[in-house]
Amino acid sequence: MASVFLYHVVGDLTVGKPEMVEFLEMETVESAIRAIGESTEGGIPVWKRRSHSQHPGVIESGEMRQQRFVGILSSLDIVGFLARSECLEDQDKAMKTPVSEVVVPNNSLLRQVDPGTRLIDALEMMKQGVKRLLVPKSVGWKGMSKRFSILYNGKWLKNIDTSSGSGINLNANTNRPSSSSTSSTTTLRDKFCCLSREDVIRFIIGCLGALAPLPLSSISSLGVINTNYYSIEASLPALEATQKLPGDPSAVAVVECTPDGHYKIIGEISATKLWKCDYLAAAWALANLSAGQFVMGVEDDVTSRSLPDFTLNSTDGNNNLVNGGSGSRRPKKFSSRSIGFFSNSPSFGGNRSMYRGRSAPLTCKVTSSLAAVMAQMLSHRATHVWVIEDESDDVLVGVVGYADILAAVTKQPATFVASNRSCEAFGNEIHT
Repeated sequence: MASVFLYHVVGDLTVGKPEMVEFLEMETVESAIRAIGESTEGGIPVWKRRSHSQHPGVIESGEMRQQRFVGILSSLDIVGFLARSECLEDQDKAMKTPVSEVVVPNNSLLRQVDPGTRLIDALEMMKQGVKRLLVPKSVGWKGMSKRFSILYNGKWLKNIDTSSGSGINLNANTNRPSSSSTSSTTTLRDKFCCLSREDVIRFIIGCLGALAPLPLSSISSLGVINTNYYSIEASLPALEATQKLPGDPSAVAVVECTPDGHYKIIGEISATKLWKCDYLAAAWALANLSAGQFVMGVEDDVTSRSLPDFTLNSTDGNNNLVNGGSGSRRPKKFSSRSIGFFSNSPSFGGNRSMYRGRSAPLTCKVTSSLAAVMAQMLSHRATHVWVIEDESDDVLVGVVGYADILAAVTKQPATFVASNRSCEAFGNEIHT
């Protein structure tokens, strides 16, 4: 683990970040589709409305705000909901459904932290499952890239219990002094920005020199390949993927069995791939096609003969719903193009021509370097990369996600532990 994680604080990553606007649980699925299109990681935090008994002028405590957080709603959650038979029968009603009926409650996915929280503590939170950090915006905050971030403006950074919800330091030393104030900057009342794991990875990739030689090491040598991935055979109904969906990464590999008993990845059903698709088209396909057809596509002329008509919202050239999904509706044959599969690819399950395009899974080799995998994820705005064998054709080995990368870059070799203790000893000497 590089000392860069000790010398920086969470506030350094918030410079230039826009203010977060809460998306409330009584909003509709239709509104959620628009919001997800502008989000990171293909999902949005969902909140309960502030209590009517709470006076508008009263500053909400971190614990109260944490209790109002419901969970993170992803594009795959919405497509899975719209694929229900009752939703396909009445799409207008489904689009007007409150997201409280769709989002999976999980209060542990978000934590509120102080801008002065050490970056290493934030990484530890994300390694343990936190996907978003809620950081108060401060007047005059310009970042703090100084040595010994255990001290800020001559004061100790605050160590707060995880139960407080307003700041967490998982590596807190119980013997370390604390103060009631972490900085001299003035916190804006009820103004927050939201940091995602993608923001953290972007910061880390800008510090690769400080992490050397780790970034050039292969992902296999670092032990970051997660073999506990979820998969579904291409011949099975695509809808079964939603019944075994893991939380992180939110993705299921679609595989074919090879003659020698291995599994070859041909695509994935994930929040990343469905991020900006035509949600109604994807929902119909999820409910009616096999997993292989869903990710590889089906030929237009075959579709027109064998698949029934159904109606879709109007879409623009980027497959975004026009007017938030409330545009004029028209009968339309199903086509893989309506989900976002454009380019021609080899056939699947016969001699049919298939559309791949953005449906092709993002893969790397077991020998790929950590830096290369991070660059892949950021360039494709993906939350994960599937790992295949080095000398075989798409034989699936595992997956690398955000949590796996954070675990790799925060490993503590003995030399760094000694350096870390020296930093804390220096801070203790200054404080006394």
